[in-house]
Amino acid sequence: MPKQTFFNLPTKKRNHLMQAATIEFSRVPLNEASIANIVKSANIPRGSFYQYFEDKEDAFYYLLEQKLEIHQKDFSTILKHNEGDLFDSFITTFKNMLTEFQDKENLNFFRNAFLNMNYKMESKITRGFNNSKLDQNFEDILAEVNIHKLNIENKQEVIHIMQIIAAVTTHNLIQHFAKKHSFEEAIDKYTFEIDLLKKGLSRVDKEDT
Repeated sequence: MPKQTFFNLPTKKRNHLMQAATIEFSRVPLNEASIANIVKSANIPRGSFYQYFEDKEDAFYYLLEQKLEIHQKDFSTILKHNEGDLFDSFITTFKNMLTEFQDKENLNFFRNAFLNMNYKMESKITRGFNNSKLDQNFEDILAEVNIHKLNIENKQEVIHIMQIIAAVTTHNLIQHFAKKHSFEEAIDKYTFEIDLLKKGLSRVDKEDT
């Protein structure tokens, strides 16, 4: 988490610094990234960087969280549009992410992140689904899920279902980058796996049998 001095900066300066960080973390993975390159691109003294962040990991994970938070908020909107259908909403979100990856900078940033995944990074990506104390964004998402379409008994089971789908989503994104799947190949594979989950988790009414 950035230090308070970072949040005290004018918005324009904060954005300029994070853009410099994005360029560097898009160029190479976190472990190879250089603070020297970030401060050079941001045109700030090296000492100033440490007034804002503890280290390069601090800057990277803040940037990752900011990018993922956008998708989390979008997911709530997608759920509303899909009338609370969890499976269709994950598929739409996956398609949106792949579309976003068409932008070279986003592509390189997330490729470096997903192909160099570690436990901390995975926890950040799925943080909303793994916290025992849910944040407000996830509470909003949970409220939109149509539980009547799921073969479950309580809200806690919804959380576990979302953890499972999030794990499948993360795995598919890693495979997309590692095997260089085309957009269509990635969508087909992901949709197939989500449909398998849907068959096992969807509620079947007696009148449908």
